[in-house]
Amino acid sequence: MALSYSPLVALGAGGAVSPLVADLGLCLVAAGLLAIAFVKLKIPAIAALLGAGVVLGPAGLEAVHSRENIETIANLGLTLLLFVIGLEVNLKSLLSSGKTLVVTGLVQVPLTLAAGCGVFLLVGLTGWALLTGFYAALYLGVACAFSSTLLVVKYLQEHLKLDTVAGRLAVGLLIFQDIWAIVFLALQPSFANPSIAPILMTFLGTAILAILATLVARFVLAHAFHVVARSPELVVTLALGWCFGVGLFGANMGTVAHGVGLDIEISVSMEMGALIAGATIATSPYAYEVVSRVVHLRDFFVTLFFVGLGMSIPVPESADVVLLSAVVAIVAILLRYVVFLPVLYATGLDRRNSVSVSTKLAQVSEFCLVIVYLGLQLGHVSGTQVSVVIFAFVITALLTPVLFGASDRLYQTLRPILDFVGIRSRGTKAEGESHEAPRLVLLGFHRVASALLADLERLHPDLLAHTLVVDTNTAIHPEIKKRGAQVLYGDIASMEVLRHAGVDAAEVIVSSVPDEILKGCNNEQLVRKLRQLAPNAVIIASSTKVSQAAAIRAAGADHVFRAPTEVALGILPAIYAALNASLPSYLEALHETHGDLGARTEVID
Repeated sequence: MALSYSPLVALGAGGAVSPLVADLGLCLVAAGLLAIAFVKLKIPAIAALLGAGVVLGPAGLEAVHSRENIETIANLGLTLLLFVIGLEVNLKSLLSSGKTLVVTGLVQVPLTLAAGCGVFLLVGLTGWALLTGFYAALYLGVACAFSSTLLVVKYLQEHLKLDTVAGRLAVGLLIFQDIWAIVFLALQPSFANPSIAPILMTFLGTAILAILATLVARFVLAHAFHVVARSPELVVTLALGWCFGVGLFGANMGTVAHGVGLDIEISVSMEMGALIAGATIATSPYAYEVVSRVVHLRDFFVTLFFVGLGMSIPVPESADVVLLSAVVAIVAILLRYVVFLPVLYATGLDRRNSVSVSTKLAQVSEFCLVIVYLGLQLGHVSGTQVSVVIFAFVITALLTPVLFGASDRLYQTLRPILDFVGIRSRGTKAEGESHEAPRLVLLGFHRVASALLADLERLHPDLLAHTLVVDTNTAIHPEIKKRGAQVLYGDIASMEVLRHAGVDAAEVIVSSVPDEILKGCNNEQLVRKLRQLAPNAVIIASSTKVSQAAAIRAAGADHVFRAPTEVALGILPAIYAALNASLPSYLEALHETHGDLGARTEVID
């Protein structure tokens, strides 16, 4: 198609509009149009943004043909994207995490990077032109070592799995990966001259900037946020000002040093400064407020960066680009099971959740696109190799929803292999250990079961010894046992596990976990199995939707509850008391009967 006939070119060429503004407008228009089509086709939105860049850039209609504008759009989006990522890096919460998260987070990236780099160095021995040199293997290894924060969090939110064991671990590992990416970004400019001095200067500059930014954020910025807290638009303005202020200071540290009489060449990239700026806000007392305001701009930041990145994609020179992209995608996914899974299991996680976390993190990260994009600017890799990583990202992004949906089925498929390599089920009763049949069984242990156990402990402690919890989250088993209840590791969707647990002899069986969190079955299917296994037990089950209650009851449940409905029924008396001006007396009676909410101690907070 000739350039003069492109509708998008016509849109951007009209009037006295600034060329940069026109190019930004075209980016947003193209991204919006493609996003509609991609959502209809159930294709990840990031692919639409990259596609918009391809359509507008040199590989497409050349509607945006100014190289300077493309660089400006990509760099602005990159800076703001790293700022938003920095807002999620809370070092305090990471340091207080359990062994599984901390140990896996510390070793996963180096191990995966080394394995990936080794694989591509070996493949490069075949003489494949795209894998010539160490840098190519290094950057493709990087592509295999990091997972996509944007995609994983998006799908965890959509499937209501952020608060599951696998969800929490996945998000924690993503934050550790972001920290490793910071380390890589700090070292990246020194790759061409790997002497110790430039590397030390890079770390020194990053450390100085981080310390200064932390001090200013704590003693000055916190007060500034307090002043503007009542004006949301000013909170955003101040946060963005802080982002670019720290970035600009880092980029000009050498000039500042010369100004105070220090003859040292020291600087930190604008992007690293933005990341540090976000991280300092993440650890401040105003973190939640700032994040809640600024995070709404995430989509705009992502649009700018990924559309700009898409405009940098050259037309594939050969089928080798697509072929190598597929190889990178396959290696990235396989390394999740070769590296992630064994490390998670070795640090105490059960194998089902180890498979689930590894599967959910099986994609190339948008942070890898940032790293490889900067590698292109530094002359480490070619535009063709950047294209390989981008295409690998798109492939794994398209596979992410499929892998999310198949993680439980994949576990069943992998069980024989896991048994063969020694990754076996753990947490069941020891040989010779015997327990009397439980009177009450709690299948799955989430927030409702946690609240039930706390009330049993307070009101009916004698029943705890006759209560059995069956759940796969071994991290909370010691605390459950401490409360006096029995606990057994097991998949509640398995009839063999239920029979082994003695569920068939129980008087009351409760399934309090909603369908969104259950793995391998839903409450209707579970109740049907339970009724077959324990025909005389009273079965109480959860229903996510009102419309599901009848089907669960027909499957054999004696009582079906729905958590939002139970909460509403519990709140209504307080509303009536408030309307009758008797809320204080109602609350006093409530506290006498049930205790103060803030004084409760539950296994899951």
